[in-house]
Amino acid sequence: MVYFVGAGAGDPELLTIKGKRLIDQADVIIYAGSLVNPAVLQDVKPDCRIYDSAGMTLEEVLAVMEQAEQEGKTTVRVHTGDPSLYGAIREQIDALDERGISHAVVPGVSSFLAAAAALEKEYTLPDVTQTVILTRMEGRTAVPAAEQIESLAKHQATMILFLSVGQIEELVRRLCTSYPADTPAAVVYKASWPEQKIVTGTLETIVEKVKAAGITKTALVAVGRFLGDAYTLSRLYDKTFTHGYRQGSEA
Repeated sequence: MVYFVGAGAGDPELLTIKGKRLIDQADVIIYAGSLVNPAVLQDVKPDCRIYDSAGMTLEEVLAVMEQAEQEGKTTVRVHTGDPSLYGAIREQIDALDERGISHAVVPGVSSFLAAAAALEKEYTLPDVTQTVILTRMEGRTAVPAAEQIESLAKHQATMILFLSVGQIEELVRRLCTSYPADTPAAVVYKASWPEQKIVTGTLETIVEKVKAAGITKTALVAVGRFLGDAYTLSRLYDKTFTHGYRQGSEA
């Protein structure tokens, strides 16, 4: 059996209980060493075989899984954050299906959620935005033409950009085709790690601030008015609002 486990954003305590149990009981672990906090593996079994996939090809990863399966061992494939986001698990799952190897996915706390916690902000504020766009700029991996930054920016929704801080200047230029220059922006480096760093500003100022902080990778860029101070109070807790669990009073 192969389990794909989301290791969370970095803090080992953000592992799910299920993910922690599977990692600690695994016979074989394959983890993304360039991104996953090694502390996540601190309680593994002494005889657990551990492979760092940072230098491995897909074929090498699958070979390890196949060997473990032949030996009747449990493999845990540890991905950073939640494996459904930029985790490249689909190709692994399809290959396992071709080989008749059973598998399951255990979700994790994505870095975009850890970033919101670090900022102590809510991505969906009443009368500000009710939409969160998770995306990235093209790099060595292309982005579909319909999902170019300029197109997505037209919505002026909350936007969280993965794998893009290294192109912060170009990113901001493209965002500003629709977002006003005074739109709040933040960059969260290694959310939830001990070395976490937060840079805040506006689209007009964030580039220089990020450069001054020396942040070039392993960071999320967050853009939108959710970072501001203007919003409407939720109707959920409004004393005049009636819903299925409470009768509202008169204003």
